Amino acid sequence: MGATGWAYVAIMAGVTFATRALPATLIRRRITSPFLRSFLYYVPYVTLAVMTFPAILGATGVPVAGAVTLVVGIALSWMGAGLFAVSGACCASVLAVTLLVQAL
Repeated sequence: MGATGWAYVAIMAGVTFATRALPATLIRRRITSPFLRSFLYYVPYVTLAVMTFPAILGATGVPVAGAVTLVVGIALSWMGAGLFAVSGACCASVLAVTLLVQAL
């Protein structure tokens, strides 16, 4: 993993820590606002998604392959496929689209 990868890990660790630790240390009473509770719960996941999305599109060197694979992964996950099935289908779609683009 290069310097960029470690930077992503460090940023995600910091964001996760901050969103979990700061409310616990700064706010002494229970948070009753459903909006604020929901916001604090989803911040780490959204941050990870925002950092991962550009890497998915650029990882193969063929941006179209990354985009197709992203759509395949989201569709299979939405339909309830397991992790192994989603990752296998994504690997196969990257291979197929990359070979197709290189053939053209």
